[in-house]
Amino acid sequence: MMADETEDRDYTTALRTAERLLGMPLERFLEPGAGEPANAADFKRLATVHTFGDAWPRTDILDTRTRALLSVTIAATLGTLEPLRGQLRIALNNGVTPEEIVEAFIHIEAYAGAARAFESYGVAREVFAEAAAS
Repeated sequence: MMADETEDRDYTTALRTAERLLGMPLERFLEPGAGEPANAADFKRLATVHTFGDAWPRTDILDTRTRALLSVTIAATLGTLEPLRGQLRIALNNGVTPEEIVEAFIHIEAYAGAARAFESYGVAREVFAEAAAS
């Protein structure tokens, strides 16, 4: 198999994994934006393959549910609010309960601070409402 075919297969596999985890296609977040240079597609492809093709499938030691809760905690602590939205969806779609997410936020508040926790929790409230409405 040629390198391009392998790269295409890896990207397709990563996109399928992302869709399974998120409960929605990732492609809508990967569309080129106005003014983006051509190599932006390379960045998005590489990040997608690394995240959803390499990291998430490593379930031998940490299962998907545990990875999902860790990812919520990391995104919330870093204050990366839009990625947090996706991590919350992944967590809820993979067996993490809203109560467990709230407990994670209690821990985030203790170690990362109230301001960061409250700001990030605002996204969690929105995702909880979205999940309850569906």
